[in-house]
Amino acid sequence: MRPIKKVYDNILETIGHTPMIRLNKIVEDFPCEVLAKVEYFNPGNSVKDRMALTMIENAEKEGLLKPGGTIIECTSGNTGMGLALAAIVKGYKLICTLSDKQSKEKMDVLRALGAEIYVCPTSVPPEHPESYYSVADRLHKEIPNSYYPYQYDNPGNAQAHYESTGPEIWEQTEGKITHFVVGVGTGGTISGVGKYLKEKNPDIKIWGIDSYGSVFKKYHETGEFDEKEIYSYITEGIGEDILPKNVDFGVIDYFEKVSDKDGALATRELAKKEGLFLGYSCGSAFQGLRQLKNQLKPDDVVVVLFHDHGSRYVGKVYNDDWMRDRGFLTTENSTAGDLVKAHEHLPLVSVKPDEVIAGAIQKMQKHSISQIPVIQEGEQVGSLDDAQLFQAMINDPGLSEKFVENIMAEPFPEVDHKLDVKEVAKLINKENSAVLVKLPSGSKHIITKQDLITALS
Repeated sequence: MRPIKKVYDNILETIGHTPMIRLNKIVEDFPCEVLAKVEYFNPGNSVKDRMALTMIENAEKEGLLKPGGTIIECTSGNTGMGLALAAIVKGYKLICTLSDKQSKEKMDVLRALGAEIYVCPTSVPPEHPESYYSVADRLHKEIPNSYYPYQYDNPGNAQAHYESTGPEIWEQTEGKITHFVVGVGTGGTISGVGKYLKEKNPDIKIWGIDSYGSVFKKYHETGEFDEKEIYSYITEGIGEDILPKNVDFGVIDYFEKVSDKDGALATRELAKKEGLFLGYSCGSAFQGLRQLKNQLKPDDVVVVLFHDHGSRYVGKVYNDDWMRDRGFLTTENSTAGDLVKAHEHLPLVSVKPDEVIAGAIQKMQKHSISQIPVIQEGEQVGSLDDAQLFQAMINDPGLSEKFVENIMAEPFPEVDHKLDVKEVAKLINKENSAVLVKLPSGSKHIITKQDLITALS
């Protein structure tokens, strides 16, 4: 382990010594204590800082990386960030190849740290010339004075965790740890930590968390590399379609698979219940542990390692639209009031009965709305919608200069904010294209057919 200093000479010296944090609300139904080794406290905000530095220092010692050289690595993002910090401090150039499923935030951060980025397709096999493995290898062969760590097979990966992460966990738990749980990608973390902990106490269980679409679990259980197990998945940072040399299957006691959806939901839950703003694979790691909780006993002390920070996934797992698009987010809207929370602070867009129709049309276009209530002295007296307007203007081409009251339909139904969404939906029909909800503040807001479709899907 690196020593703790009062003043550090550079950012690399701050790697390691991350905190152990007790989980509380999210593990209320667990029989035992669950602790989290939170690795986003590393300067590059992930566990990968540890192994990135070790790989570079080993390469320098072995003469594989020389002054002014170029580091080239295939990465899901986090290793690249650790390498970027090392490259900045030590004066190297960095090129990273990433698969196109990685978050935009990761790519933006890498570019901000001076890395050159090559984005490669996820859908091709590892041996394909366009895979992020193959592109990194090609660039290494083409660029003079370059070094390709290849974290998957580099022994420095597991070494870093054997020398730092494992000892930290042992000391922080005072040797009481009974289970270590972590997502498995390159295999360095689970293998290095697992080896250290097993040397301290062979009875400690090492549980690896895998993703559906990855080969690890079946290979561990059967010894068969089954290509039928391989298919595209969304979770970042865990699972593989290859067998990295860093995965020491002899150290791992069990693999548990977690779905993309369950991992994403658990990630969001950890933020809301524990204040831990974590990456996607962290949620997968916890969800895997949750699926295995029936195997735990009251005296057990479980440590789950959380790999990285949530800032790299703001556009994905923390984005409601992204979650809904993939069917991961079930509706949280149960009442009429819930449906308008996002815009209840805004005034209701409406027209008056004595406004000209052309002005009403302009207002609807400006706000990109298809329905609009007609309000007079605070009360709804009628309604307009685009289908009604279209038909009316076909029948009367000069209608736009007439008044709204000449063509307005019956007012939209008005409902209490507590009314169940399903009951609100019953009010939407051919005659009623929208509903107005009255909030406790006295303000009114519109609920459209599209709002209900989104809420009920």
